[in-house]
Amino acid sequence: MKILSAVAVVILLTAPAYAQTPNINLMPEVQHKTPEEKEQDAIRDKAYRESLRKIPDAKSSSDPWGTVRSNETPKAAAPAKPKTKTGSSSANGNNAAGSNVR
Repeated sequence: MKILSAVAVVILLTAPAYAQTPNINLMPEVQHKTPEEKEQDAIRDKAYRESLRKIPDAKSSSDPWGTVRSNETPKAAAPAKPKTKTGSSSANGNNAAGSNVR
């Protein structure tokens, strides 16, 4: 009786988890196109390429700030002076914080 109730509990606990697994088809069937569908695709592709040729090229820039900006590149700033080590404020170079080094 204990075995039967244990099996029933396991089945009741695993059934909802099994229902949540997605139905994945790992081997989908390959659909082949009929000659009529291939011909329609060729006609559709040809019409698409022709419609792309009809689009005019942009001759002017659509940059609204084009007249404000200059065409020259900004000059690089002069290189900054190398920073020197800053010592202590005392004249003889000893640490002003009062270190224990003598």
